[in-house]
Amino acid sequence: MFEQLEFEETTIEIKELLLYLKKYIIIVILAGILAGAIGFFATKLFVMPIYEASSTMIVNTRIDQNVAVTNDQITSAENLVDTYAIIIQSGAVLNPVINALDLNESLSNLQNQVSVSAVNGTQVMRIAVKDPDPQRALKIVSQIVLTAPDIIIDIVEAGSVKTIDKPTVSSSPVSPNKKMNALLAAMLGIVVSAGIFVLKFMLDNTYKSELDIKKHLDLPVLGIIPSIESCGTKQGRTKK
Repeated sequence: MFEQLEFEETTIEIKELLLYLKKYIIIVILAGILAGAIGFFATKLFVMPIYEASSTMIVNTRIDQNVAVTNDQITSAENLVDTYAIIIQSGAVLNPVINALDLNESLSNLQNQVSVSAVNGTQVMRIAVKDPDPQRALKIVSQIVLTAPDIIIDIVEAGSVKTIDKPTVSSSPVSPNKKMNALLAAMLGIVVSAGIFVLKFMLDNTYKSELDIKKHLDLPVLGIIPSIESCGTKQGRTKK
């Protein structure tokens, strides 16, 4: 019985909380819109845009092009993509790229900019370079594509690597995502503003009506003293 009464009281408080928040719903929405606008313009003005240049290369396990390709050779080539990716991101390839382009860049920083991945689990690998300068990113990926095949064949001592698509660079930044940042900022603004009102509601232990006294103190209400505002309103109506 006590558990049932406690559950009913909790349900009433949740309803009161929702009714309380309903009074401030416009403020909460405006806080979300303001936070979203701040997130959008802050991203646009203060976060450096990053461009991406990329190219694709195909991995073969054979050098002789006159021999028919078997399924085992294709599977072996797919497995070699991960190996070739490690070689491309190593100093064996990137150090010559730094020297050829005379980059003012350390090997570790350039390794963070370069990514190599298999395309849909095939023997095709995609080489991408991210950089604030789109033309610089294009030059780096172009030099990697030019330098990597000979070094890979020399290290692995088998197979071949050939370029499929010539390097291209994105016309627009790949990061940051201004719309996503604005959406996250808007959601954060809504959550924070709603949380403030919820905290204010939870800390408010005053009684708002005679019903609160009956519910929380279980005491009978003998009389109600009207407020000055209500008295003034009633007198004004009587005179009219």
